[in-house]
Amino acid sequence: MSEHVLFLTGKLAEKQLRNILDKMQPNFTYTVHQLGLKVAALMTTDMIARRLSDTFGADRVIVPGRCRGNLDVLSKTLGLPIDRGPEELKDLPQYFGKAAQKPDLSRYSLKIFAEIVDAPNVSVEEVVKRAHYYKKNGADVIDIGCLPSTDFPKMEAIIQALKREGFMVSIDSLEPEDLLRGAKAGADYMLSLHEGSLWVADEVTAIPILIPEKHEDLSSLDRAIKRMQAKKRAFIVDPILDPLHFGFTQSIVRYHEVRKNYPDIEMMMGVGNITELTHADTAGMNALLLGICSELDINNILATEVSQHACRAIKEADLARRILFTAKEHDTLPKHIDSGLMALHETSPFPYSLDEIKELAGQISDPSYRIQTSAEGVHIFNREGMHSATDPFELFPKLHVETDGGHAFYLGVELARAEIAWQLGKRFTQDQALNWGCATDNEEQTVDLHSFKPAGTTLQKSK
Repeated sequence: MSEHVLFLTGKLAEKQLRNILDKMQPNFTYTVHQLGLKVAALMTTDMIARRLSDTFGADRVIVPGRCRGNLDVLSKTLGLPIDRGPEELKDLPQYFGKAAQKPDLSRYSLKIFAEIVDAPNVSVEEVVKRAHYYKKNGADVIDIGCLPSTDFPKMEAIIQALKREGFMVSIDSLEPEDLLRGAKAGADYMLSLHEGSLWVADEVTAIPILIPEKHEDLSSLDRAIKRMQAKKRAFIVDPILDPLHFGFTQSIVRYHEVRKNYPDIEMMMGVGNITELTHADTAGMNALLLGICSELDINNILATEVSQHACRAIKEADLARRILFTAKEHDTLPKHIDSGLMALHETSPFPYSLDEIKELAGQISDPSYRIQTSAEGVHIFNREGMHSATDPFELFPKLHVETDGGHAFYLGVELARAEIAWQLGKRFTQDQALNWGCATDNEEQTVDLHSFKPAGTTLQKSK
C-alpha cells in the first residue's frame, strides 16, 4: 500500500503545488490542503496545530520550507511524521528524488596540512590563533614554515605550544638543521627530505615527506623511497606540483608515474602552487586538484592561505575532500552532493519562468511588494501591477517610496540582491541573503524589516 502524504500550503501557492504534483506523478497518493492563509511562507507550527482539524488519512505531512516552529512538538501533537519541504515549490521533484537523500559528508580519507608560511616572523600566540582558525576550517596538521636565511629562535616554543593545544604539527624547511630542530621539539612530520638529507630521518621519529633531490629527478626519489622501505619506516612522497606554464602538466604526469610504480605508498600534493599562483577563484581549483588526488589515492595535501584571493582555500579543500570521498564511494560523478563549492552559480537559478511570475502577480490583492527573478531579469509586483528590468535603478521611479526612507532602503537592498543573483545565475529568495556556499563565513539570514524603521514612523512593505 502506497504512502499517503498531506501537503499544507497557502492560497497563492495552492494551484502551483497541485500542478507540480500532478506533473511529478509521484509513487504516493496525496492531499493538498490550503490552511486558510494567503502566503505559505508565513505558516507556523502553532498555526497548524490550531487550524488543522483533519489529517485526511495521511501517513506523513509536508509543510512549507519556510514554516517556522518546532516540528517535533507538532509531530507529537498530530501523531504523524512531519517534514519541511523545499523553500521553492519548483524544487519538489528534486526534493523527492535522489538529491533529497542527504549524503553523509562526515567522512573523508585525505589529510589537510595547513601551512603558516611566515612562522619565524609571527608570535607564538598568533601562530596558535591561526592554527585554531585553520583547524576550524578543516586542517588536520599545522605546518610550520621556515624562511630561507631567517633565524627562527621561537621554533621550539611554537611547536611545543601547538602540541600542548592538541595539534598535529609538521616542520617545513629545505634546511636539514631546521627539520632536525623541529622534529626534536615534537613535530610529527618533516617537509621535506630528499636523498641527500635523508640522514635526518635516522635521528628522529617524525614522519618525513620525501621529494626529488632535483626538481624532476624521479630516480633520486626512487632511491629515497627504497631506503625508507628497507628500514620499514613510515614516509610520504611528494613529487612536487608545479605552477601553470612552469611545468604543471608534466608534474601531474609525475604524480601518475609515481603512483603507478608504487601503488601502496602514501603521497602528498602541494596544492598551493596552483591556488596561490593563479588569479582565479580557488573553489573550482580545489575541486579539480582534489579530484586528481582522489583518482590517484593521494591522501595528503599541503594548503596555504597567503594570497587574499585564496583566503578560503582550506575550507574549500575540506568540503571538496568530503564531496569527492562520497562520489568515489558511490561510484558516481561529484554532482548533486553538496553545493558549497558553487559560490558564483547554481544548478537551478531561476525556478520560475516569466509567464509563471506574471500569473502569480495577477493573483496578488494586497499592496506588499514581491520580488522575483527569471532568466529575463528582475520583477517586482503588488496589486498595482508588475514592473521588470535588468537594472534596479529603472524600477525606483515606479515604486513611489521617495518619502519612506526605511521602505526605500529595504527595497533597494532586495533589488540589489536580485540584480546580483540575476547577473551571476544564482537563486534569489526575497528577505534572504544570497547563498555564497563556503566562499563566506556568513550564515544565511532573514531580513528584519523593523531594523529599517525610522523613529516615529510606521514601516510597511507596501506603498
